[in-house]
Order: sequence, then C-alpha cells, then structure tokens
Amino acid sequence: MATEDKNRATAAAILPLVGGAANVASIAHCMTRLRLGLHDRSLVDDEALKALPAVMGVVEDDTYQIVLGPGTVARVTPEFEQLVEEGREAAPAPGPAGPAAVPSDDLAAQGAAIKAQQKAKNATPFKLFLRKIANIFVPLIPALIGCGIIAGLNGLLVNLGWLPAVTPALAAMASGFMALIAVFVGYNTAKEFGGTPILGGAVAAIIVFPGVANIDAFGQTLSPGQGGVLGALGAAVLAVYVEKWCRRWVPEALDVLVTPTLTVLISGLVTIFGLMFVAGEISSAIGTFADWLLSNGGAGAGFVLGGLFLPLVMLGLHQALIPIHTTLIEQQGYTVLLPILAMAGAGQVGAAMAVYFRLPRNESIRRTIKSALPAGLLGVGEPLIYGVSLPLGRPFITACVGGAFGGGFVGLFNQLGDTVGSTAIGPSGWALFPLLDGNHGLGSTIAIYAGGLLVGYVAGFLATYFFGFSKDLLTEFNVSQEPAPSTIAATGGTTPAPTPGTRGGPDTPDPGTDPAKAPAGV
Repeated sequence: MATEDKNRATAAAILPLVGGAANVASIAHCMTRLRLGLHDRSLVDDEALKALPAVMGVVEDDTYQIVLGPGTVARVTPEFEQLVEEGREAAPAPGPAGPAAVPSDDLAAQGAAIKAQQKAKNATPFKLFLRKIANIFVPLIPALIGCGIIAGLNGLLVNLGWLPAVTPALAAMASGFMALIAVFVGYNTAKEFGGTPILGGAVAAIIVFPGVANIDAFGQTLSPGQGGVLGALGAAVLAVYVEKWCRRWVPEALDVLVTPTLTVLISGLVTIFGLMFVAGEISSAIGTFADWLLSNGGAGAGFVLGGLFLPLVMLGLHQALIPIHTTLIEQQGYTVLLPILAMAGAGQVGAAMAVYFRLPRNESIRRTIKSALPAGLLGVGEPLIYGVSLPLGRPFITACVGGAFGGGFVGLFNQLGDTVGSTAIGPSGWALFPLLDGNHGLGSTIAIYAGGLLVGYVAGFLATYFFGFSKDLLTEFNVSQEPAPSTIAATGGTTPAPTPGTRGGPDTPDPGTDPAKAPAGV
C-alpha cells in the first residue's frame, strides 16, 4: 500500500506541473519515460518537474517525456491516467459569465510556436522513419527481457544438471515468444503505419507457419521463420499499403469482406514468393557480418562502436540498431553488439565520478551526480547525460572515450573467440548481467563483461579528470552555486537559458527513445 501511495503521489505531483488534466492530450510510457501529448506546451513548469524527487529528467521530442526510470514509470503511468480521467470528469463546464476555460490566444499561440519549432527540428524524414521503427520494437522489450532471463536461468540449470523435470517447461517459456515474435512485429508495424493491426499480424504469421516448409520459392524450399522480423516488418508494411488501396476502391458495402481478403491474399503471396527469401538473405548477411566484424576486427570495432554510441543516442540514430539486435537474437540466441554498446554507459559513469571529484565546491552538480549515479550504474543514462556531462561539454566527449575503451576491451575478447552477447535488448550496465550469454560458459562471459565495465569506468574517469575541463570552466564552476548544470552551455562556460524540457543547452540534439529502452541502453 505504501508503494501505491508513493506512485499516486508522484503522479499527483506531476499533473499540475504539466498544465493539469485539461492540457493532457495523450498518455503513454516506454521503458523509462512517461510520454505526454500536450495541448499547450507553454503551461509546463520544466524546472519544477525536474526538482521532483522521482523525476530524473525531462526530454522534448514529438511528445513531452518525463524520465522516471524502469519499473517506476510502469507503476506511475496508470495512476497518472486515473488522475487525468478524474480531473476531466470533475472539471466544470464553463459558464457564460465565468472565466475562459482555455488559455488566452497569445499564450496558446506561444505554446504552439514552441511545439512547432521543436517538431520541425526533429522531423526529418529519416528520423521520423527511425522513430516508427523504434515504436514497433520497443513495446516488445519487456517480453524479450523476461524470456531472456528465463532462458539464462534454464541454461544454468541444464549445465548444473539441476531440476531436469523443470527445465523443459522453462525452455518452452523462454522460446515461445521468440517463436512467434514475427506475429507481434507484424501487428505493431501495421498499427504504426496506419493499417489494421490484426491484418499485419495475420500476414506476418505466414512466416512462422510450419506449412511453409512445403513451398518452393527461388529454387529452394522455404523454412518456417525464414526472413524473421525483417520479413515480418516488410510483409506488414505491404499489407498496410494494400489495405489502404482497397479502402479507396472497394465499395463500402463490400469493404468488410473484400478488403481483409485481398490484403491477406496479395500480401501473403508476395511474402511467400518474395519477401521471405529476400529478408532471409538479408538476415543471414547481418549475422554473418556481425560475426566477421568482431572476429577480425573486434578490438577496433568495439572501440568505434563503444565510442560512438552516446552521440548516436543524442541524434536518435541508435534506433536503427533495434531491428539488427532483434535479428541477431532471433538467429543466434543473443546479440553480440549490445554488450559493446553498453560500455558507453560505463564511460558516462566514470566521467560523472571524475566531475564529482574535480568540482568539490559545487554542491549543486555533486548532488545531481549522487542522485543520478545509481541509475547510471543500472544503465539508465539520461540523468547523467542531461544533468552532468552534456551541459558541461567536455565531459561528454571524455565519457565517449571511456565507452570506446570499454567497447574495445569486450571486442578484443570477441576477436579472441570469447563471444559475449545479450539475450534481450533494453538494459545495460549492471542490469545486463542476468541477460548475458556466450560461447564459453556463463562464468567467462560475466567476467569479460565485468572487465569491460571496469575499463569503461576507469578510462572515463581518467579522461575526464585530466582532460575534461578547461581552466576557465574549472575556475567558473568549482565554486558553491545552486543553479543546476543545465544552465551551462554545451561548449564551455557561458550560461544561456536552456531550451524548455531539456537539461542541455539550446542546441541539445534529439536523444530519440529510452536506451534503457532502449533498447541498447546507455
């Protein structure tokens, strides 16, 4: 009961600071963030939101995103939805002599202008496409995590020879979702691209149907699951376009019969006699390339991937990796890329610790680090990124250096034949330990990953401690000051007001969706 009260209290504290129930147009959540569609952005009190104990940060994107952390956001969101519903029901209808129930025209125009400016900055066609891809796969992450942990537990029991009567049941639990993941991808794809979700799932289900083993295409017999999530993605997109074409040309009286029939028939035939083969070849190429890359250039590849992941997150480009991770998990049982990319979070933690020691008099920044560090160790990187390293500028670069060395360490062992992988996407940091898998036993895999984290911590700390501050920056901010580091320009020392909704400066790039959602978290 105490936990429920705490979650409701958090929701109750957030609601008035986002303009009240009347200002909330939509509510959703991902792995770490409460995502709100707002009627009037100017009604939000950003600084008061950031000051709430449960709030790790706020991010402005196509929706207003409040970072609450994994687990917490899933519990606060239902309470928030209930409060919004209660607020709407209790709101009195405006009377003819009463005050206006909507903001003034000037205030509404100001809010609309802010929202339009932010959307324009983030609405490039490529980033919009990547956002759609993320929206397809992110809802699948909880099932991937749960099934991945069960798979790891089952593998441990099998290796120890314990509970032989239970392990078959655990194997079924771990594998059932992955066997049908194409159906869920098809359903979400159709939903995201504006079609009927169940038709997208129906067409994607063809890929995993055992009967396709009786069909020949391109001179070879198809295999159930051939093409995997990429095939399901393509099949569902095709189904959406076929369905929309039918809606335009089929008479309304026949629509309920003809449209779904033609959608499944046309899309299904193209899937069987084209997409499954093509997507299968692409999926195989992805797996082969990942293995070749880490086997032949593991240390160098790990160094580059670990060093570039934080900038990719800031630009939202990390979303392009989600289908690749999922394809590798589907093919090999784990993704070899995620443990390397997770080293970016280790570099971030090391950099934050160095900032803590380099600015002993700045209690504001040190408080931010102390509150955000536990989340950073568990792979939730937004508080440290937006509250510490990115606003300070140089520490963000040195955090990338730490990630590069950690990634190079894990990549080196991959090159030497000790594969380190993750059975699911989403967590990183210490939260990734239950999901680790590899080719040389769990003990070896855990040791390599832990070594990579340690290297990332140390490299990020040393790079930041010795190279993360200019003399002017160190002099200016190693003093007692209360303003949060969001007032620091991202390039060194000046103090322009930050863009509402971010902890960075006015040019803070779009961070995309939650890495602890991401998938491939930081």
